[in-house]
Amino acid sequence: MKNEALYNYVLRLGDDSLILGQRLGEWCGHGPILEEDIAMTNISLDLIGQAMSLLDYAGELDGQGKDHDDLAFLRFEHEYRNALLVEQPNGDFANTMMRQFLFDAFRKPLYEKMLASTDKQLAAIAEKSLKETRYHLKHTSEWIIRMGDGTDESHQRAQTALDLLWRYTDELFSETSDDQLLISAGIAPSMLDVKAEWSKTVKEVLQEATLVIPTNNWQFEGGRRGVHSEHLGYLLAELQYMQRAYPNMKW
Repeated sequence: MKNEALYNYVLRLGDDSLILGQRLGEWCGHGPILEEDIAMTNISLDLIGQAMSLLDYAGELDGQGKDHDDLAFLRFEHEYRNALLVEQPNGDFANTMMRQFLFDAFRKPLYEKMLASTDKQLAAIAEKSLKETRYHLKHTSEWIIRMGDGTDESHQRAQTALDLLWRYTDELFSETSDDQLLISAGIAPSMLDVKAEWSKTVKEVLQEATLVIPTNNWQFEGGRRGVHSEHLGYLLAELQYMQRAYPNMKW
């Protein structure tokens, strides 16, 4: 039971990184300035690298001989367990940065607390990934402040992005009965603790950016159960095309 719970937990982490990495990679060659184009592409590669480590571990836990390629390319839409936030379209630059910031502010405390996991492989993945995630959060925080406290247009675009994406954030901290098993065993951190750190970071950055947290408490969820928005299907069609068209293809 615990092994299955850990598999599902690691799969969720891997799917978050995979889908957001794919989404962010869509900016390659389209960034507002060359330096930022390269920065977003590098963050995308970091996320794909994290996804590879996590999905390889999930495959190992599953015991069916699957690796990261199998889990990335050969599942159907309802089999993905990523949060709805990471599959949302890029929109404009402000929307992309806000989505990334809200996610980075979640991932940093998650990885920090995961360093103490009794599962050594999970702790090792967290240690490596944390170095990257700290940079990601610094980068996106600076952009949110720059846009929010910038021109009237940049402020409005940042506020519009926040208003749109806020309703997807609560799902990041959802816990299942299986998660409770992992928390009790010291394998996974409590999401209540992670959310407290996330809230502190988000409030501080948004305050400096002169942005207002939405008061509408309606929240969307379902991604953790395989119930996704219409956007994921289109993303997977592009992500999986080569492997579906040429099965077992290797680089």
